[in-house]
Amino acid sequence: MPGPGVVTGASDDDPSGIATYSITGAHTGYSLLWTSVASLPLNAAVQEMCARIGIVTGGGLASALRRHYSRRLLILLVTLLLIANTINIGANIAAVAAGIDLLSPLPAQAVIIPVGIAIALTEIIIPYRLFSAYLKLLTLVLFAYVIDVFFVHPDWQAALRATFIPHLSLDAAFITTAVAIFGTTISPYLFFWQTSEEVEELHQRRERTSTDAELRRMRFDTNLGMLLAQLVFYFIVLTTAATLYPAGIREITTASDAAEALRPLAGNYATAIFAIGFIGTGLLSIPVLAASAAYAVAEVFDWREGLETQPRQAPQFYAVIALATLVGLGIALSGIGAIRALFITAVVNGVIAPALIAAILVIANDERALGARKNGWISNLLGIATVAIMASAAIAMLLTFAIAG
Repeated sequence: MPGPGVVTGASDDDPSGIATYSITGAHTGYSLLWTSVASLPLNAAVQEMCARIGIVTGGGLASALRRHYSRRLLILLVTLLLIANTINIGANIAAVAAGIDLLSPLPAQAVIIPVGIAIALTEIIIPYRLFSAYLKLLTLVLFAYVIDVFFVHPDWQAALRATFIPHLSLDAAFITTAVAIFGTTISPYLFFWQTSEEVEELHQRRERTSTDAELRRMRFDTNLGMLLAQLVFYFIVLTTAATLYPAGIREITTASDAAEALRPLAGNYATAIFAIGFIGTGLLSIPVLAASAAYAVAEVFDWREGLETQPRQAPQFYAVIALATLVGLGIALSGIGAIRALFITAVVNGVIAPALIAAILVIANDERALGARKNGWISNLLGIATVAIMASAAIAMLLTFAIAG
């Protein structure tokens, strides 16, 4: 069975990622392909740190943060996560509704409420492991983008050059897109999710924490999950850059626009294939978003937690899941387009993530908490580089907004 790292990787290619990568290829062509390569070691390093913290300490990320930082700072960090996750949930509910709209005569606005309520009930009633086992199969359609490359005939010389030679620009739209890419790829909710799921994995197998075998399993699982996520990221950008960009479709405003990138492979079935992937990744990631927020809040207040517990055993934990989902439902009903909402969510994550990664780096270097399992120099180099790159991009974006305003 796939471990937490592979599940995290599947959740990483959520509707926000699909929308952001599609917008990137349509708007900038091949020029940002290099970000998929550059962000792979950064993403893997951050997720490995989070997973290691969970395995060694036997607790979630918020619990580790609580032992290192003041309660006021911890509440601020968890509040930022809760806000970002709730916005993301709302955007993903809108995405699922948009996917249903592509497959049926029902308008997206008409199915938002039923979809939101159904997801909230499913999260509480059905164990996530059972729920996600079926949804992972739906996300496999995203690999249609990999196959599609052989039908769209990209300019391989230009694509390979853009893959390995970074292209930079001070254009506001370019910088904002870069922030969105890093934000949807290295997302705060995944930090909390994987840390807590590693702990639940240990409890299920009744294994001791911090064994060499467990750490080797975790690193393989995490690296595999991030590699698969980045592979889908790369091919979505490549496919849209080869189809939509040369066709003059530079702005993607609807799910139907984004689906056009699959037309060379699937013809009239492109919309259906895209819709299935959009729905599957949305349904897979919404519980992850809600649960990661619930884990963080529960650890702040020392409530019982865990998706393997029954709602009556952890009522506050499940109450946060239900509340985050229902507030997200309200956001989905606001009328903002699904694609735009998903892109905005990615930008918000890109602004919030550097502060959380910096806090995680401090914990990962604490010998009192991790002992001999603390960060090595490679983890520190990649972690610091992640903070520096993401913070610089976010600051540059805010400066361009301030100058333009």
